[in-house]
Amino acid sequence: MILPVLSPEWKTGLSLAWSGYIAVLSIWIVMQKRAPVSTMSWILSLALLPFAGFVIYYFLGPQRLRKQRIKRLRSRAGASAQADLARLRDAAENAPPALQQMARLGTAACGLPVSSASDVELLSGGARTFDAIFEAVRAAKNHIHLEYYIFEPDKIGTALRDLLVERAKEGVVVRLLLDALGSKRIGRQFIAPLHEAGVKVALFHDTKIGRRLRPVTNYRTHRKIVVCDGRVGFTGGVNITDEEDKRTNPDAYHDVHLRIEGSAVRWLQTTFLEDWTYATGEDPRGMDDAMAAMLPQLDAGDIPVQIVTSGPDNMLEPIHRMHVEAIHSATHRAWLTTPYFVPGEPAMMALTSAALRGVDVRLLVPRRSDSAIVSAAARSYFDELIAAGVKVWEYKARMLHSKTLVVDDHCAMIGTANFDNRSFRLNFEVSAVVYGPELTKPLAAQFETDLHSSGAVRANRPQNFWRRLGDSIARLFSPLL
Repeated sequence: MILPVLSPEWKTGLSLAWSGYIAVLSIWIVMQKRAPVSTMSWILSLALLPFAGFVIYYFLGPQRLRKQRIKRLRSRAGASAQADLARLRDAAENAPPALQQMARLGTAACGLPVSSASDVELLSGGARTFDAIFEAVRAAKNHIHLEYYIFEPDKIGTALRDLLVERAKEGVVVRLLLDALGSKRIGRQFIAPLHEAGVKVALFHDTKIGRRLRPVTNYRTHRKIVVCDGRVGFTGGVNITDEEDKRTNPDAYHDVHLRIEGSAVRWLQTTFLEDWTYATGEDPRGMDDAMAAMLPQLDAGDIPVQIVTSGPDNMLEPIHRMHVEAIHSATHRAWLTTPYFVPGEPAMMALTSAALRGVDVRLLVPRRSDSAIVSAAARSYFDELIAAGVKVWEYKARMLHSKTLVVDDHCAMIGTANFDNRSFRLNFEVSAVVYGPELTKPLAAQFETDLHSSGAVRANRPQNFWRRLGDSIARLFSPLL
């Protein structure tokens, strides 16, 4: 086959077109004012894709999204928060200064204050989580709100759907918000019984072309929220899928979730309602009559809890900041569990600095992950962590999906956010920060139990050249993962 020879004019024209493409693409990306490393990664990656880079960046590149905060809703919830603060004042005064600063950081970054709970319960495993959620749904008398990234039409998903249908027919108001991409297997046939029973179903960031001038495919709600009667709430890593239920799947993901009872639930409720109005376009004033039932007056509890949210509508990256601040505040331990470990420079610096000053820093990640490139990128950080004194462990039993952090005896975090760029910057996430031993003690015990099914990563472990090369190449794409 003889390739055509381009004339000098064609070569000049293509060179000019290429230069113009690179210039316009670079200006477009630079004007987003993202982190320099992320900006350069996008430019270099897309520069290698002639003109197709425009399409890729248009669909998948960073955007600045705006999501309305419902001021009346937050004001009403905030009015009740004064009782929480009064009840917790003594505990706050005795708390370490670093912890007080961390709470203020969370409030300033996402607008949600420290609240209180009468009870928090760590739920280990999907089976236990589903049983607790089903129990709360059955006990609800006024409303049930659910928001999920993944809701599968499998055994557990169908069972929950049927229960929601039953409750709706009994007069309970049910709202179900599903991420359009994560729950893409949910079809009309599955949803039909919900609609017939009066359940309100909405999709977050519908992926159908034409819904928006610029698609938002890359921005998902990764939140898992259940609120029943504004009194009981759930959040954590467990999605509605048989992959999380060991009763159905012996190789189910290992995960944890949190049940919260008390006034802190109002901030999970606020987060859900703001997501609901954003996804549906409903006028929030239409909910005013139901506001008293959705935000009931509850007695303040003794457990300080702070709900923290983050997403592409908030450039302050609240959950990222809270992780880094918590690790910086550690004096004797910082134990992190995450299925996807792709840290930025601030998080990596926090972990290694804590270890270098003598803190017991431990990192638990899965040996078997459902993302080969993310696992490879994570491995590229192990040597640097181990050299600083961080103890790295790989969970061997099953896929590890827990997202938790235990700091000393006074701070525990559990939520939906992985320890990576996507969770900290691109997805809509939610975390619960519990100050005090009520969650740190059981979460630390869970961490130590998980280590029995894990293997320590050694500094002198055997690594062939191709494995190290692959891990290093994957790391180059860390800002984009």
